[in-house]
Amino acid sequence: MKKTILYLGNKLASKGFTPTGIDTLGPQLESLGFAVFYASSKRSKPVRLLDMIWLIFRYREQADYVLIDTYSTQNFWFAYVAARICKRFRLNYIPILHGGNLPQRLKGSQKASYFLFKNACQLVAPSAYLANHFKNAGYSNVEIIANALELNSYPFKFREELQPKLLWVRSFAAIYNPMLALEVLERLLDEYPNAQLCMVGPDKDGSLEACKMYALSKHLPVVFTGKLEKSEWLNLAADYDIFINTTHIDNTPVSVLEAMALGLPIVSTAVGGVPYILKNEETGLLVVDEDCDGFVKAIGRLLTDKSFVQNITQNAQDHIKQYDWNAVKKQWSNILS
Repeated sequence: MKKTILYLGNKLASKGFTPTGIDTLGPQLESLGFAVFYASSKRSKPVRLLDMIWLIFRYREQADYVLIDTYSTQNFWFAYVAARICKRFRLNYIPILHGGNLPQRLKGSQKASYFLFKNACQLVAPSAYLANHFKNAGYSNVEIIANALELNSYPFKFREELQPKLLWVRSFAAIYNPMLALEVLERLLDEYPNAQLCMVGPDKDGSLEACKMYALSKHLPVVFTGKLEKSEWLNLAADYDIFINTTHIDNTPVSVLEAMALGLPIVSTAVGGVPYILKNEETGLLVVDEDCDGFVKAIGRLLTDKSFVQNITQNAQDHIKQYDWNAVKKQWSNILS
């Protein structure tokens, strides 16, 4: 008999936002035969929370499990409220740990964190980064299940000769530090006048307009595409040679995994869970947060060391195989069966 899942998260891809766990994992679970109900696609945060509460009540007799996408910022409290209601109705709930700043949340909201995570039947972390933090904090019921990709949808391209054509893919938000990408381009142009940058993603907090104003004032060769469908940006990626990830805070960024699958050499800040998926000098290059000089130096190395690029992109292709849905789905089946 198939299990019924209630999945709580920010299902806002249809509203122009970047797809999140609920947008990808939900359909994957449906493909395994689970009946999945979702909350919520409401744009307003208060209305979205109310919708989640209503769906928990509505499916309290049907749901075998409640999956809760759990973040470290304001949406942490959505998960906490949901957990309270699940506990009231004796529902099995599973927080899926997404927030790169959750280790700080464990310290800053100790009572709420204890209730949310101790009463869960299982915790799921996408990498050892959060799993280790939670285990060290006394939460032993953590299983690592990677963010899954359908790897056959990602055409790997070996780049014979790199050009200074940079690609950045993320929501425009202060925590992802998009302005640094423009500063890197500005510095790179001093040595590589043909350098260019493409930035893909929707605005989240006004950062997109600030970036556009900066690029205009500095006459930088940058393209802002806004939000693209996955198939669109995957096709676009074939025209670029280096992927940069400038974030201040992160857990397991899917865009970095996708860049690895596409054969793009990667330069990223060494923050949060990034070093757990991107090994410096092995599958990419890591630099200190906010280090513009470090980014420029790393990009210069990629542009001048062909054999190094070949090694790290091949290593990345081998590493990414463990994130394929065919490798991950057995873990979800075991937890939810």
